[in-house]
Amino acid sequence: MTTLLKSATIIDASSPYHKQTKDILITDGIITTIDDAIEPKEDCQVVELDNLHVSTGWFDTSVSFGEPGYEERETLQHGVQVAAKSGFTDVAINPNTYPIVDNKSAVEFLINKVNGAATSIHPIGALTQQSKGIEMSEMYDMQQSGAIAFGDYNKSVSNDNLLKIALLYAQNFDGLVLSFPKNNLIAGEGVANEGKNSTILGLKGIPALAEEIQIARDLFLLEYTGGKLHIPTISTAKSVQLIKEAKEKGLDVTCSVAVHNLFLTDDELLGFDANKKVTPPLRTEEDRIALLQGIKEGIIDIITTDHNPIDVEHKKVEYSTAKDGTVGLESAFGALNTVLDIETIVKCLSDNPRKRFGVDSVTIKENEKVTLSIFNPSGEYTFSEENIISTSKNSIFLEKKLKGKAYGVFSKNQLILNS
Repeated sequence: MTTLLKSATIIDASSPYHKQTKDILITDGIITTIDDAIEPKEDCQVVELDNLHVSTGWFDTSVSFGEPGYEERETLQHGVQVAAKSGFTDVAINPNTYPIVDNKSAVEFLINKVNGAATSIHPIGALTQQSKGIEMSEMYDMQQSGAIAFGDYNKSVSNDNLLKIALLYAQNFDGLVLSFPKNNLIAGEGVANEGKNSTILGLKGIPALAEEIQIARDLFLLEYTGGKLHIPTISTAKSVQLIKEAKEKGLDVTCSVAVHNLFLTDDELLGFDANKKVTPPLRTEEDRIALLQGIKEGIIDIITTDHNPIDVEHKKVEYSTAKDGTVGLESAFGALNTVLDIETIVKCLSDNPRKRFGVDSVTIKENEKVTLSIFNPSGEYTFSEENIISTSKNSIFLEKKLKGKAYGVFSKNQLILNS
């Protein structure tokens, strides 16, 4: 199969064609020619799209689909199609399924279920058995079967010694440990950021301290044990500062932030819309600005959608009892493109997560395998349910003004476009 991408602006800091607009000829999944103007031959598929941009394939490090166990929210087969049409060539799958992904058979099931799809999935194994935080899971066996990291999705490890042992043990096979930053005793039964808005609305609050004290503990343990730690979806200004100080000490720690925490604040609570209920919660404008600054300074390494489909039965209920989570793949680029520049977006969606999670790095040059995200950074629009491809429609971005859209991906010799 031969495909010609016409007038594509290349965003790839490692490529000799960075920021240049070129024609890209792809044959059997390999970039064969990059030039100013390429004439298509017979049987060549020509792709011409408005303001066409391409970058190295985006990799989302926190995605939930549901299968196995919650197929009504999203199946794996449909989920990877959603990811591809949203511009993601790779996604890390969280272990919050039923049964929990805490053994090699469960890891192999995920990989084999969508083997050959344009978007590759990379399972995250549960850090503890059944994500109960009591006993460590079969981490080494899972890694041998394809797991790229280990963590209990949106569940903190309250047992200090268990996390210490996990950090020590994972060093035997260069494993990456994830620790969700939430002290459950301090968070209590909170459902929203503790602050002015939660007080006005009578909602139980989750103090920023619940996140920050857990991060401080994790960093103390990491300093003691060594190893590799990733802290997913931080949300407060103090968290950024704590991780900055740890990096300055030379600790091997990285962190991520969810797209919605960069775009929205707890002012969204005023409508009691359960689609706005997420973990960690939306915080203050001060926190949002600090998170953006943390990205620009390289303290925050990775941006994730934290995509988590929730069926309508668990969202169309009273705010305090609704399940946390939002779909985020479809809105990711449009939201980020309103608050960050394209090069930073690509760095945090592609280069950094690939490096940290051990997924193959890619570049855009001749004789390289094609792994491209395809997008248009221009054009403002209001995000609506029509823009949601996911089976579940619980988007935190409904009725928000976004800028730019993903066209799709070219990966594994497959061109998938969001028609």
